[in-house]
Amino acid sequence: MVEAARFYEQRQIGLGADFLAEVEHSIRRVRENPEAGTPVRRGFRRRLLRRFPHGVLYRVDSDEIVIVAVMHLRRRPDYWHKR
Repeated sequence: MVEAARFYEQRQIGLGADFLAEVEHSIRRVRENPEAGTPVRRGFRRRLLRRFPHGVLYRVDSDEIVIVAVMHLRRRPDYWHKR
C-alpha cells in the first residue's frame, strides 16, 4: 500500500494521498458492512477502490475483520494466497 502511494505521488503531487484516503474509505465501508465485499476465495472478500486499480482483501472472523492485503488488481493477482 505504501509502495503504491509513493508510486502515485511520483506521478502527480497529491495523488498518493488520494490513494491512501481511498483505502481508508474502503476500510471504513468494510467495517460498516463486512458481508458486502465480493467473495473471492474460501472465506475471503474484496472491496474495490474507486479511481485506482486496487482492492482491499479481507476475511471476517467471528469477532474481527482481518485485512490481508491492499492488492493491485492487474499485477500478480494470486500473490496473497500464502498470507
